[in-house]
Amino acid sequence: MISAFPDHFSKQAGDYARYRPLYPAALYEYLASLTPEHDLAWDVGTGNGQAALGLARYFRSIIATDPSQQQIALATPHERVAYRVATAEYSEIEDRSIDLVMVALAVHWFDLDRFYAEVKRVLKPEGILAVWCYNLTGITPEVDAVMESYYHDVLGKFWPPQIHWVDEHYRTLPFPFEEITAPEFAVEAVWPLDNLFGYLSSWSAAPKFKEAQGVDPLEEKRAGFKAAWGAQTDRIVRWPLYLRVGKSPTS
Repeated sequence: MISAFPDHFSKQAGDYARYRPLYPAALYEYLASLTPEHDLAWDVGTGNGQAALGLARYFRSIIATDPSQQQIALATPHERVAYRVATAEYSEIEDRSIDLVMVALAVHWFDLDRFYAEVKRVLKPEGILAVWCYNLTGITPEVDAVMESYYHDVLGKFWPPQIHWVDEHYRTLPFPFEEITAPEFAVEAVWPLDNLFGYLSSWSAAPKFKEAQGVDPLEEKRAGFKAAWGAQTDRIVRWPLYLRVGKSPTS
Protein backbone atom coordinates (compact mmCIF):
# COMPACT_ATOMS: atom_id res chain seq x y z
CA MET A 1 0.00 0.00 0.00
CA ILE A 2 1.34 3.44 -0.95
CA SER A 3 1.82 5.78 1.99
CA ALA A 4 0.88 9.45 1.80
CA PHE A 5 2.96 11.47 -0.65
CA PRO A 6 2.88 15.06 -1.95
CA ASP A 7 0.49 14.52 -4.86
CA HIS A 8 0.68 17.54 -7.18
CA PHE A 9 -0.37 15.96 -10.48
CA SER A 10 -3.12 13.34 -10.17
CA LYS A 11 -5.91 15.91 -10.67
CA GLN A 12 -4.43 17.05 -13.98
CA ALA A 13 -2.94 13.69 -15.05
CA GLY A 14 -4.73 13.88 -18.41
CA ASP A 15 -3.25 17.28 -19.25
CA TYR A 16 0.15 16.06 -18.07
CA ALA A 17 0.02 13.09 -20.43
CA ARG A 18 -1.17 15.18 -23.41
CA TYR A 19 0.91 18.32 -23.11
CA ARG A 20 4.28 17.59 -21.52
CA PRO A 21 7.04 17.97 -24.16
CA LEU A 22 9.28 15.07 -25.22
CA TYR A 23 12.93 14.99 -24.18
CA PRO A 24 15.58 14.85 -26.94
CA ALA A 25 16.83 11.46 -28.11
CA ALA A 26 20.41 12.67 -27.61
CA LEU A 27 19.79 12.84 -23.85
CA TYR A 28 18.94 9.14 -23.62
CA GLU A 29 21.85 8.21 -25.87
CA TYR A 30 24.20 10.15 -23.59
CA LEU A 31 22.86 8.54 -20.42
CA ALA A 32 23.16 5.07 -21.92
CA SER A 33 26.78 5.79 -22.84
CA LEU A 34 27.65 6.24 -19.15
CA THR A 35 26.76 2.74 -17.97
CA PRO A 36 28.93 -0.32 -18.74
CA GLU A 37 25.83 -2.55 -18.70
CA HIS A 38 22.33 -1.99 -20.03
CA ASP A 39 20.26 -4.62 -18.25
CA LEU A 40 17.89 -2.62 -16.08
CA ALA A 41 17.05 1.06 -15.55
CA TRP A 42 14.69 2.70 -13.06
CA ASP A 43 12.63 5.72 -14.10
CA VAL A 44 11.48 7.36 -10.87
CA GLY A 45 8.37 9.54 -10.83
CA THR A 46 7.63 8.35 -14.35
CA GLY A 47 4.33 10.23 -14.68
CA ASN A 48 2.96 9.29 -18.10
CA GLY A 49 6.09 7.24 -18.87
CA GLN A 50 7.62 9.55 -21.44
CA ALA A 51 11.21 9.26 -20.17
CA ALA A 52 10.93 5.49 -19.76
CA LEU A 53 9.76 5.18 -23.36
CA GLY A 54 12.63 7.34 -24.60
CA LEU A 55 15.18 5.20 -22.78
CA ALA A 56 13.64 1.85 -23.78
CA ARG A 57 15.70 1.45 -26.94
CA TYR A 58 18.91 1.47 -24.89
CA PHE A 59 18.08 -0.90 -22.01
CA ARG A 60 16.75 -4.45 -21.93
CA SER A 61 14.21 -3.60 -19.24
CA ILE A 62 12.97 -0.53 -17.40
CA ILE A 63 11.07 -0.30 -14.13
CA ALA A 64 8.97 2.89 -14.21
CA THR A 65 7.42 3.91 -10.90
CA ASP A 66 5.08 6.64 -9.76
CA PRO A 67 3.04 6.91 -6.55
CA SER A 68 0.05 8.26 -8.49
CA GLN A 69 -2.27 5.52 -9.74
CA GLN A 70 -3.88 8.07 -12.08
CA GLN A 71 -0.55 8.78 -13.75
CA ILE A 72 0.34 5.11 -14.14
CA ALA A 73 -3.12 4.40 -15.58
CA LEU A 74 -2.41 6.87 -18.40
CA ALA A 75 1.15 5.67 -19.12
CA THR A 76 1.85 4.31 -22.60
CA PRO A 77 2.53 0.54 -22.59
CA HIS A 78 5.83 -0.79 -23.92
CA GLU A 79 7.18 -4.34 -23.96
CA ARG A 80 10.38 -3.31 -22.16
CA VAL A 81 8.76 -1.07 -19.55
CA ALA A 82 7.20 -2.43 -16.35
CA TYR A 83 5.03 0.23 -14.71
CA ARG A 84 4.54 0.08 -10.95
CA VAL A 85 2.76 2.22 -8.39
CA ALA A 86 5.53 2.91 -5.87
CA THR A 87 7.21 5.80 -4.10
CA ALA A 88 10.71 7.02 -4.86
CA GLU A 89 11.76 6.26 -1.31
CA TYR A 90 10.51 2.65 -1.22
CA SER A 91 10.80 0.97 -4.58
CA GLU A 92 10.95 -2.74 -3.61
CA ILE A 93 13.67 -3.13 -6.27
CA GLU A 94 16.42 -5.66 -5.59
CA ASP A 95 19.75 -4.52 -4.16
CA ARG A 96 22.48 -3.64 -6.68
CA SER A 97 20.31 -4.49 -9.68
CA ILE A 98 20.03 -1.13 -11.49
CA ASP A 99 22.41 0.27 -14.11
CA LEU A 100 20.78 3.71 -14.39
CA VAL A 101 18.40 5.62 -12.15
CA MET A 102 16.83 8.63 -13.84
CA VAL A 103 14.42 11.24 -12.57
CA ALA A 104 12.82 13.64 -15.04
CA LEU A 105 11.42 16.80 -13.44
CA ALA A 106 10.47 15.06 -10.21
CA VAL A 107 13.33 14.71 -7.72
CA HIS A 108 12.46 18.02 -6.03
CA TRP A 109 9.23 16.41 -4.76
CA PHE A 110 11.04 13.54 -3.02
CA ASP A 111 12.29 13.05 0.52
CA LEU A 112 15.86 13.50 -0.67
CA ASP A 113 17.69 11.72 2.14
CA ARG A 114 15.50 8.63 1.89
CA PHE A 115 15.50 8.66 -1.91
CA TYR A 116 19.28 8.94 -2.15
CA ALA A 117 19.64 6.05 0.30
CA GLU A 118 17.33 4.00 -1.93
CA VAL A 119 19.37 4.91 -5.02
CA LYS A 120 22.61 3.81 -3.36
CA ARG A 121 20.94 0.54 -2.35
CA VAL A 122 19.66 -0.39 -5.81
CA LEU A 123 22.52 0.88 -8.02
CA LYS A 124 25.16 -1.50 -9.29
CA PRO A 125 28.75 -0.51 -8.32
CA GLU A 126 29.21 1.32 -11.64
CA GLY A 127 25.65 2.57 -11.81
CA ILE A 128 24.59 6.13 -12.61
CA LEU A 129 22.01 8.55 -11.21
CA ALA A 130 20.71 11.29 -13.53
CA VAL A 131 18.21 13.96 -12.48
CA TRP A 132 17.00 16.86 -14.57
CA CYS A 133 14.46 19.62 -14.74
CA TYR A 134 13.38 22.49 -16.95
CA ASN A 135 11.79 25.76 -15.96
CA LEU A 136 10.17 28.52 -17.99
CA THR A 137 9.88 28.40 -21.77
CA GLY A 138 11.71 30.46 -24.32
CA ILE A 139 9.37 31.46 -27.16
CA THR A 140 9.58 35.18 -27.98
CA PRO A 141 10.45 38.07 -25.67
CA GLU A 142 6.80 39.14 -25.67
CA VAL A 143 5.41 35.70 -24.81
CA ASP A 144 8.19 35.09 -22.30
CA ALA A 145 7.26 38.28 -20.44
CA VAL A 146 3.64 37.14 -20.08
CA MET A 147 4.90 33.72 -18.97
CA GLU A 148 7.07 35.26 -16.25
CA SER A 149 4.10 37.26 -14.96
CA TYR A 150 1.80 34.24 -15.02
CA TYR A 151 4.36 32.09 -13.18
CA HIS A 152 5.27 34.63 -10.49
CA ASP A 153 2.38 37.09 -10.18
CA VAL A 154 -0.62 34.83 -10.77
CA LEU A 155 0.55 31.45 -9.49
CA GLY A 156 3.33 32.59 -7.16
CA LYS A 157 1.80 31.81 -3.76
CA PHE A 158 0.25 28.56 -5.01
CA TRP A 159 3.54 26.86 -5.85
CA PRO A 160 4.64 24.20 -3.35
CA PRO A 161 7.83 25.23 -1.51
CA GLN A 162 9.91 22.56 -3.25
CA ILE A 163 9.61 24.47 -6.52
CA HIS A 164 12.57 26.59 -5.44
CA TRP A 165 14.88 23.75 -6.52
CA VAL A 166 13.52 24.15 -10.07
CA ASP A 167 13.74 27.95 -9.94
CA GLU A 168 17.41 27.49 -9.03
CA HIS A 169 17.85 25.03 -11.93
CA TYR A 170 18.90 22.25 -9.51
CA ARG A 171 22.19 24.05 -8.86
CA THR A 172 21.51 24.10 -5.11
CA LEU A 173 19.92 20.65 -4.93
CA PRO A 174 21.79 18.36 -2.49
CA PHE A 175 23.51 15.71 -4.61
CA PRO A 176 25.69 13.29 -2.60
CA PHE A 177 27.18 11.54 -5.60
CA GLU A 178 30.47 11.68 -7.49
CA GLU A 179 29.37 14.24 -10.04
CA ILE A 180 30.02 13.98 -13.77
CA THR A 181 30.06 17.10 -15.91
CA ALA A 182 27.22 16.68 -18.39
CA PRO A 183 26.69 18.32 -21.80
CA GLU A 184 23.85 20.76 -22.36
CA PHE A 185 20.50 19.63 -23.73
CA ALA A 186 17.23 21.36 -24.51
CA VAL A 187 13.66 20.37 -25.29
CA GLU A 188 11.99 21.88 -28.33
CA ALA A 189 8.46 21.63 -29.69
CA VAL A 190 6.45 23.38 -32.38
CA TRP A 191 3.13 24.29 -30.82
CA PRO A 192 -0.03 26.26 -31.46
CA LEU A 193 -1.11 28.49 -28.59
CA ASP A 194 -3.72 25.98 -27.41
CA ASN A 195 -0.97 23.45 -26.70
CA LEU A 196 0.81 26.02 -24.57
CA PHE A 197 -2.41 26.59 -22.63
CA GLY A 198 -2.75 22.83 -22.11
CA TYR A 199 0.82 22.64 -20.86
CA LEU A 200 0.25 25.50 -18.42
CA SER A 201 -2.82 23.68 -17.09
CA SER A 202 -0.56 20.73 -16.18
CA TRP A 203 1.50 22.83 -13.76
CA SER A 204 1.19 21.76 -10.13
CA ALA A 205 0.08 25.25 -8.98
CA ALA A 206 -2.85 25.48 -11.42
CA PRO A 207 -5.36 23.22 -9.61
CA LYS A 208 -4.41 24.78 -6.27
CA PHE A 209 -5.23 28.24 -7.66
CA LYS A 210 -8.53 27.00 -9.08
CA GLU A 211 -9.49 25.30 -5.82
CA ALA A 212 -8.76 28.47 -3.83
CA GLN A 213 -10.13 31.07 -6.26
CA GLY A 214 -12.84 29.14 -8.06
CA VAL A 215 -11.61 30.13 -11.54
CA ASP A 216 -9.04 28.94 -14.04
CA PRO A 217 -5.80 30.87 -13.37
CA LEU A 218 -5.21 31.21 -17.11
CA GLU A 219 -8.17 33.56 -17.39
CA GLU A 220 -6.05 36.31 -15.86
CA LYS A 221 -3.46 36.06 -18.65
CA ARG A 222 -5.23 34.42 -21.59
CA ALA A 223 -5.73 37.71 -23.45
CA GLY A 224 -2.14 38.71 -22.74
CA PHE A 225 -0.83 35.42 -24.12
CA LYS A 226 -2.96 35.78 -27.27
CA ALA A 227 -1.76 39.33 -27.91
CA ALA A 228 1.89 38.36 -27.37
CA TRP A 229 1.58 35.22 -29.50
CA GLY A 230 0.27 37.21 -32.45
CA ALA A 231 -1.15 35.95 -35.71
CA GLN A 232 1.43 33.21 -36.27
CA THR A 233 -0.25 29.82 -35.86
CA ASP A 234 2.67 27.74 -34.53
CA ARG A 235 5.78 28.81 -32.68
CA ILE A 236 8.96 27.07 -31.54
CA VAL A 237 8.85 26.50 -27.78
CA ARG A 238 12.17 25.80 -26.08
CA TRP A 239 13.09 24.62 -22.59
CA PRO A 240 16.78 24.34 -21.55
CA LEU A 241 17.37 21.19 -19.49
CA TYR A 242 19.26 21.40 -16.20
CA LEU A 243 20.95 18.02 -15.76
CA ARG A 244 22.98 16.56 -12.91
CA VAL A 245 24.67 13.17 -13.24
CA GLY A 246 26.69 11.20 -10.74
CA LYS A 247 28.03 7.88 -9.54
CA SER A 248 27.58 6.47 -6.06
CA PRO A 249 30.52 7.58 -3.88
CA THR A 250 31.08 3.91 -2.99
CA SER A 251 31.48 2.84 -6.62
